[in-house]
Amino acid sequence: MKENKIVDYLNDVLKNMPSDWLDLTTHRLDIYKEELAKTDFLEQFENLYEDYNSETSALNKLPTAYDYIRLGHPLSCILEWAIANLHQLDPENVISFSSKTIPILAILRKNSLEHKSTQILYKDEIPKGFDVDLVQRVYGYQFELKKVEKPEDISAFEGSSIFISQNDEMDSIDLNSHIDFFISLQDQLGSILLVNGAQNQHYISDIQHVRRRETIAMTPADSLTALKLFLDKSSLEIENSKTDKHKRETDKAQVLASIADITGSKTKALVASCGLSIQYAIMMGLVNDAIENHKGKAIKFIVPPNCYGGTNDQARRVAACLDHVEVVDLPVDGDNDMVKSIDSILDKIAKEDAVPYIIAEIPTNPRVEVPNLKKLKEVLSAERKTGTDEIAIPPVFILDQTFCPNYHFLGEGEILSAVGTISYVSGSKFPSGGKCTAGYCVGNTHTEGLMNHIEKHLELCDNEATSLQYEILAKQMPSMKQRIADAYTNTREFVNFIHETLPTAKINFVSEELAKQGFTPSVFSLDLPTKGKTDEEKEAYKRALNLKLINLMISEIPQESKFCVSYGQLNGCYWTVPATSTQGTTKEGDKDYIVRVSVSPHLDLELHKKVFLQFVKSI
Repeated sequence: MKENKIVDYLNDVLKNMPSDWLDLTTHRLDIYKEELAKTDFLEQFENLYEDYNSETSALNKLPTAYDYIRLGHPLSCILEWAIANLHQLDPENVISFSSKTIPILAILRKNSLEHKSTQILYKDEIPKGFDVDLVQRVYGYQFELKKVEKPEDISAFEGSSIFISQNDEMDSIDLNSHIDFFISLQDQLGSILLVNGAQNQHYISDIQHVRRRETIAMTPADSLTALKLFLDKSSLEIENSKTDKHKRETDKAQVLASIADITGSKTKALVASCGLSIQYAIMMGLVNDAIENHKGKAIKFIVPPNCYGGTNDQARRVAACLDHVEVVDLPVDGDNDMVKSIDSILDKIAKEDAVPYIIAEIPTNPRVEVPNLKKLKEVLSAERKTGTDEIAIPPVFILDQTFCPNYHFLGEGEILSAVGTISYVSGSKFPSGGKCTAGYCVGNTHTEGLMNHIEKHLELCDNEATSLQYEILAKQMPSMKQRIADAYTNTREFVNFIHETLPTAKINFVSEELAKQGFTPSVFSLDLPTKGKTDEEKEAYKRALNLKLINLMISEIPQESKFCVSYGQLNGCYWTVPATSTQGTTKEGDKDYIVRVSVSPHLDLELHKKVFLQFVKSI
């Protein structure tokens, strides 16, 4: 009876759901509680279910499930809730992925850190791309692999038993007591993981963290398809978010051509499900190359401690799993000069005869600073000596150029063309205009061999962009350069206005000179003036002022201003405090409690100026 009620209710929900559930990639932080991700949304959704209220207006009022759809979203949460109810599980025990292999890697990671044995059992076949040798040799994960005819054949095991099944109908899953983790592979849609038994509850947050940092949740479109299949098992002609193979290849070819045009690089580009998915493939691909070509040598990832929290966290997570990998802090902002920092760190790593990989943002986030590129090239190109006077291993520069994806770093004759460099961009920003999460990377001629390793790990993690993501990028990327130019024009005008009306505020933005060189971001940060007798009082006043400004903007211009972490959007103006959003996992002393503002090509700039002036008068 309960199952029928759920099916009937969900059918109504899908008919009435807000369009944002499918279309948005980022949501408002002012209606989101990070510590209650998923649960806050589902508790209130459950109340609507108990009242059998599926009206669009009621669904619209539900709190944000996650701040980014790559972490989860209303449709993935509802899919997980429905499956959980069917199997008398807590919804937190059901986790959907766009990837078929990452849930396996997530469990293996946890067991590797806990020195716990794992057996992977499968009925039909293991996911395509799951390279056993690569997983054991590069990731360091150990496990037994066995084929079984049916779940009942699984016996007790001293460790974790992962059972992999394909194309299950969700009500036919057999969760017997010898299965710790049931992974259902769902054709083109991804996978659904069920965590079974109280003894495995402590895995959930770690698995969620892998989904947060190394991949994405099942996408909104694919979650919708999965829900429709859940509700109507006989429907084979269901509208699928994955387009046919020919269209996928056509869209992919167009996206790769756009990336070549935008970056000026002639090497093959790779497109992933999100920016962190491509970064993970880059990191593991480089680890793979170092293991093969620099046997026995330590690997050093040099990372700014205050950069985007996902980058920072992911690098440290990779290092935590591998004894030969270490993260080295790279001070880049404020009083620190990126080039000088890199120079001294590379000297030290050369003496140790280690393998140096540098991850850096240009412009930096959130201070929007650009280093002296000529000096950067010199420092990266310099020949260094080891402690035994041998020639040191040259660095690879991994460049996050999400703020300015149109700047030509890599093409023939460009500033970093002669230095081993890989550039990557988060696709939820300028490439898609906020319509999907897919990200991409491209290298120069010096990194073609490395790109082959990166591609292997992108395939292993099943993290390539989905067909719908390729379709969106194919439509959006041709207009990207013009959108960047228009957004920069609006940003410069807004920055100049703020400078005139509140000259005591420190504005972090590119100079006119840098803009002429091609650095035209549409993001700036604002260090507001403060008051107080002590440093603590001044800091508290400034933090309160940050929120006062943001709340005023989003309350006065709700149709355009949004408390949100993203940028590169098609319309409106996004506001955030990096310390409480994008730098979430960064060490407290390295966080920036300032306001970061992202301006789009289309917004009512005069209204934004008017409201900002209102703010100035109030202080």
